[in-house]
Amino acid sequence: MKIPQKYSNLLFAFIMSVMMALLMTAIVTLRLTGIAPGFLMRWLHAFTTAWPIAFPAILLLAPIARRWVARLTR
Repeated sequence: MKIPQKYSNLLFAFIMSVMMALLMTAIVTLRLTGIAPGFLMRWLHAFTTAWPIAFPAILLLAPIARRWVARLTR
């Protein structure tokens, strides 16, 4: 199944937010609690808290980052 090109920015933000939220919450949860009983549940809880913030943040901030990159590169 192919998604229409017009949704590429939305799909990018979705995929990027999931990957970044998973990675960052894993690192922070591991740093705070170590690998201990209940780690996966704490990580999942952290992810479900962070991802709803990450997704709209990427939608909002990606165009700004693209403009900055365009100004800083040739």
